[in-house]
Amino acid sequence: MQRTEKDLLGELRGRLAEISDLAGTAAILSWDQSTYMPAGGAPARGRQLALMSRLAHERRTDPELGRLIDVLKSYAEKLPADHDDAALIRVAARDFAKAIRVPTAFVERFSAHQSTAYDAWTRARPANDFASMRPLLERTLELSRQYAEFFAPYQHIMDPLIDDMDEGMTCASVRALLVELRAALSGLVRAITEKPAIDDRCLHGNFAEAPQIDFGLGIATAFGYDLARGRLDRTHHPFCTRFSGGDIRITTRVYPDDLTQALFSTLHEAGHGMYEQGVAAALDGTPLGSGTSAGVHESQSRLWENVVGRSLGLWGHFYPRLQAAFPDKFKNVPLETFHAAINKVEPSLIRTEADEVTYNLHIILRFDLELAMLEGRLAVKDLPEAWRARYQSDLGLSSPDDRDGCMQDVHWFGGSIGGAFHSYTIGNVLSAQFYAAALRAHPEIPAEIAEGRFSTLKGWLDQNLYRHGRKFEADELVRRATGEPMTIRPYMDYLTRKYGELYRLAPAALATRA
Repeated sequence: MQRTEKDLLGELRGRLAEISDLAGTAAILSWDQSTYMPAGGAPARGRQLALMSRLAHERRTDPELGRLIDVLKSYAEKLPADHDDAALIRVAARDFAKAIRVPTAFVERFSAHQSTAYDAWTRARPANDFASMRPLLERTLELSRQYAEFFAPYQHIMDPLIDDMDEGMTCASVRALLVELRAALSGLVRAITEKPAIDDRCLHGNFAEAPQIDFGLGIATAFGYDLARGRLDRTHHPFCTRFSGGDIRITTRVYPDDLTQALFSTLHEAGHGMYEQGVAAALDGTPLGSGTSAGVHESQSRLWENVVGRSLGLWGHFYPRLQAAFPDKFKNVPLETFHAAINKVEPSLIRTEADEVTYNLHIILRFDLELAMLEGRLAVKDLPEAWRARYQSDLGLSSPDDRDGCMQDVHWFGGSIGGAFHSYTIGNVLSAQFYAAALRAHPEIPAEIAEGRFSTLKGWLDQNLYRHGRKFEADELVRRATGEPMTIRPYMDYLTRKYGELYRLAPAALATRA
C-alpha cells in the first residue's frame, strides 16, 4: 500500500528524533565532563563522545534519510513557506546536504581530539603551560582546515566555519561588520578614556560562594529561566547546553574576590537558556528545535546580561536585595556608585570581563588571529607573541602570561579555530536591535523592569524569536522581528546614550558614531 505524505512525514520526524536524542546524549556527556566528571574519566569520555558523534553522523548521512527528504520536497512546496512542516523539510534537507560532505571517520576523529584538548586545557591554563597545548592546538588547526576543505570551493577558508555558526554569513561580511563597528566605536572609546576612571572597589573583596550563586540565580529566574526545565552548576568556562526541550542547563563560575563573575555569567547563560526553553514544544526533537544561529543566540545572552542586567532600572529594584545578601560590602554603597561600577569602561585582559564598549575590540583581535592561522600567515608557535602584540596595539595592555592571554578562551582548545568569536559581536549588535523593537511595541518595558517585572519583554521575545527555533534563517528572523536587516545603528545609539550619561560626555565627544 502506498504511503501517504503524513506517513512519510512521520517517518522523517522519527529519524530526526533519533538524531536529536543522540545529540542530547552527547551533550549530557560533554556537560558532565565540564562540571562533575573526575579527572580520571577523561580518556574514556573522549572515546564515548567520539562514538556518539559517529553514531549521530551516520544517522545524519543515512541515504534513506536523504531519499525520504527528496520525496517530501514536493509536499513542502505545496505548503506556505512559514508552515512548520515546510520549514522542517527545508532545514532537514539543508542539514543533510552539509552533513554528507563530511566523512564519518573525520567527525569521530575531530570529536575525540576536541575532548582530549579540552581536558588538557583545564590543567594547562591554570599552569600557564602553553607548551603542552601547542601540539594539540596545531592539530586543531589542521583539523579545522581539513573540515573547511570538505566544502570547497569557497571564497575564503573560514567561510564554511562561519556558515556552521551563522548561516549565510561569510568572512567578507563578518569583516565588513567588524570594520564598520570599530570605526563607529573609536570616538566613544576615546571620549571615555579621557574621563576619570570610575571607582569599582565595591565589586572586589571577599564574597561567599553560596550567596553569589543564589543571588544570580534569583535574578535569572525572575527573568524567566525555568528551573523545572533547567539547573545551574559550576564550570571552568560558563556555557548553556540543551539535552532536550525539557532539560536546558546553564553553568557559571565563581570568583571569591569578584562579585561580577558569577552574577553576570549566570545572567548571560540564562539568556541562552530562556531562548532554548522558549522554542515551541512542537519543534522539539527536530532540527528546528534550537536557536536559529549563534549570533541570534548571543543576542539573547547579551540582552539579558547587559541591556537589562546592567541597567539602572533593574538595580533600583534588586540592589536592596544585594545589600541584604552582602551587608558588609554594600550597606553604605549608594546605588549610583554600584551601577557605575558594574558599567565601568576600562580595557581589560580578559574578554569575558570586558565592558560593553571595549568588548568588541577583543572579538576583532581574535578574529584577525584566527584568519592569520587559517591562512597560514601565523604559526601556532608564534600565537602567544602575536597575541601580546595585538593586545598592546589594540587595547594598550601588556599581557603578562599565556594563561590570561591566548589560553583564556576555551573555544580554540575545545572546538575549532575559526567561525565562533564573530558571533559575540553579532549578538551585541542584535541585542540592542531586538530590544529597541520590543520597546517600540511596548514602551512600558523599562518601567516594568524597574519594578522587577520582565514578562512583557520576555513575552515579546517568546513571540518574535524564541518560539520559532530554526524555522527562519537569522536574516529573515531579524527582519520579521525588527522590520529591517541587522544594523549597528540601534547598538551605537544604545551605547552612546548609556555611556554618554554615565560619563557625562559632551555631544561633540560622541560625533564619531553610526
